[in-house]
Amino acid sequence: MTDTVLKNRDGQAVPQDSIEAFKSQIRGALILPGDPEYDCARSIWNALVDKYPGAILRCHGTADVAAAARFAFENNILVSVRGGGHNVGGRAVCDDGLVIDLSCMRAVHVDAETQTVRAQGGATLGDVDCETHLHGLAVPLGVVSQTGIGGLTTGGGFGWMARKYGPTCDNVIEAEVVTADGSIRTANANRNPDLYWGICGGSGNFGIVTSFLYRAYPLSTVLGGMIAYPRADAAEVLRGFRDIVSRAPDELTVYAGLLWGPDGTPLTAMVPCWIGDDKEAGRQAIQPLTEIGEPLVVDLHEMPFPVKQSMLDGAYGPGSRNYWKSAYLNALTDEAIDTIVAQSEGMTIPGSGILIEHCAGAAKSKSNGDNAFAQRGHDYLIAILPLWTDPADDADQIAWARSMHDAIAPYSTGGTYLNYLGVDEDSAIETAFGENLDQMKEVKRKYDPTNFFCANANVSP
Repeated sequence: MTDTVLKNRDGQAVPQDSIEAFKSQIRGALILPGDPEYDCARSIWNALVDKYPGAILRCHGTADVAAAARFAFENNILVSVRGGGHNVGGRAVCDDGLVIDLSCMRAVHVDAETQTVRAQGGATLGDVDCETHLHGLAVPLGVVSQTGIGGLTTGGGFGWMARKYGPTCDNVIEAEVVTADGSIRTANANRNPDLYWGICGGSGNFGIVTSFLYRAYPLSTVLGGMIAYPRADAAEVLRGFRDIVSRAPDELTVYAGLLWGPDGTPLTAMVPCWIGDDKEAGRQAIQPLTEIGEPLVVDLHEMPFPVKQSMLDGAYGPGSRNYWKSAYLNALTDEAIDTIVAQSEGMTIPGSGILIEHCAGAAKSKSNGDNAFAQRGHDYLIAILPLWTDPADDADQIAWARSMHDAIAPYSTGGTYLNYLGVDEDSAIETAFGENLDQMKEVKRKYDPTNFFCANANVSP
């Protein structure tokens, strides 16, 4: 670390006069190795990732982002882009290169009349929810308020509203994008429509999104909470979950999980969320989930939507080590359930989890080619989420995640969800883009022919 300096891709130190000239063009803080803020600035949510950038720019606005892109392009510097949230795969930071950090760009503007929301690329779900809730609106985002909108949106985006209104990427109206040459482009259905297609589910391959314009929908309160059963009842509970959600209205989203109670008790849990206006209909739709067996906990009540959005935050705090895997299933068969339950026996550290997301409904309404998000038509998404703190456990936890992923492969469609793409999983990127891969490469060749943006779920031109 002591000899870490900003280098170009050939390993040569960038001249100091070039760095000083760059500093004169920006408003944000350029943090260099040895600066008091450096270690904090290079750290990300996933403690498994430990990289040493040559410089980190905390951008104050689009002008800083564009200046950084031009500076890096002209000096052949590796760039990574950091948004406002988790980035479990660690692609937000890089060794020796320049981190373009958008986490200070968090402004959100709501137009209640048109039911649209403009949010800067470093905003989190919590930032958006705070502003939209004032107007009785919500944007279809994820399920943890600390998540950054940038990665979530460009990777797809499943959450409590997706079964009714589609994934986050389907609700983007427009984006402001800084491309590799430092140009600022507007991407929508009429202007740069191919770039718009790629931004909506194509990861960070084409540029840096400095703001998104989203559709919003009327939503103030939801009916939700948690239903918990003993882990020993997992097979029975997951079968009941499958049968109930398969006929549930699109206003109801339910996630099931094999996880742990606060005291380390292994549990099987279901987390429902009803977004419809008729709360009594919601209670009737959720009630069967409480009757599968003998629940340990039934905690269901009406709450403001931002409260629901932050219910799971405590399980995803910073400083833990994470290695995630995912798989899509068209059907949650008895055999698949038995395999998931058997594999859960290898999940030994409280805090880890296996999440089963029901992602049908409007999430399936578009074809794979409508935008870059290619993982449609699946009813279930399995997330394998080991979480630990001791580096001595790295090998065992990574091995368990891989072993479970292999075990459920016979029931999987073969697809991968970009937002659950873990560290060193570059081989899974092509499966994530699936049948859209060739069109992705065409858009990449047009907007980033030299693969300037490569520290991402990368598609090479």
